[in-house]
Amino acid sequence: MEAVIVSYRLGGDDGVSVEAAKWGWGLRQLGFTVRRVAGTISGPRQRDDVELAGLALDAAVPPSPADVRAAIGDADLVVVENICSLPLNAGAARAVARAVEGHTGRVVFHHHDLPWQRRHLRELEHEFPPRLAGARHVTINLRSRRELEARGYAACTVHNYFDFDAPEGERAATRAMHGFADDDLVLFHPARAIERKNVPGGIRFAAALAALFPDRRIRYWLSGPAEDGYGPTLERVLERATVPVTLARPPTAADGYAACDVVVFPSTWEGFGNPVIESIVARRPCAAFRYPVLAEILATGVRVLSTEEPESVAKFLSEPAEVRSRHLEVNRHRAQLSFSLDDLPGAIAEALGL
Repeated sequence: MEAVIVSYRLGGDDGVSVEAAKWGWGLRQLGFTVRRVAGTISGPRQRDDVELAGLALDAAVPPSPADVRAAIGDADLVVVENICSLPLNAGAARAVARAVEGHTGRVVFHHHDLPWQRRHLRELEHEFPPRLAGARHVTINLRSRRELEARGYAACTVHNYFDFDAPEGERAATRAMHGFADDDLVLFHPARAIERKNVPGGIRFAAALAALFPDRRIRYWLSGPAEDGYGPTLERVLERATVPVTLARPPTAADGYAACDVVVFPSTWEGFGNPVIESIVARRPCAAFRYPVLAEILATGVRVLSTEEPESVAKFLSEPAEVRSRHLEVNRHRAQLSFSLDDLPGAIAEALGL
């Protein structure tokens, strides 16, 4: 059996690419061969990758539906990864929607975001996601599933899963690379700099924490970069920051988590919020803003600190090391019960009726 994953971009470290790679792994566990079709494909290339430039987020001219159809071929399963869920490039999204209309195999729309969840895309909700007879709609959170169902779609939910057996990153080398001293308190914000990631809120939290730790240097580390035209705003935010800010990518996500002391996640909106669970996997405390979907994660029993309560974060950091370690291990155990990557193939099979 052959599966094809289609999106704007694949292979990178953005959330959709990361989860698409996990689905690729899960489908292989179920016996599929997996190919990728996207506007841009980053990282190591696979032999059957197809790059259609017109599918890229910034493509001015979309591909024809015939070109997309040819790239998909006769695949037994087509997984449309967010490209028809969040029409950031409406022409590309339309090309994919039309290409899969007559596809004889299974079609799955994997929704990370939906058009009515972005102010500037609400006018396209009459068109996206496509209402394609026989297609499956799979969301990464319950909120989106309910919103789809309220609009007449049949949908199910497969939330994001995580590898609890992945190797840890390099703490000492990564801190040295970015100029962090051994006694610096490093706050890691693993996010692209766009409006909903709330960089100003993260820096305000860092400043409040700095006031509670007058004898330690607070370092705010944003992995960046700026996207969606946010660059000028980010420049102004950084100019006004009262704590030192580092804007740089770690060698790997694991290195970023290993090198920091606290993960900061001040987003006002997320489809899921991978850094919340990734921080727990890495045994790091996470201070998060209470974005709406966070409630679904907390309902599983995991716990996070709050960017709105810096005093609570300071109290946790002031606990003896063994007390902090015990809390982090309990949290990790709870997260593993609900979010282990080992459970993804079965969740996909159940959702798709395989």
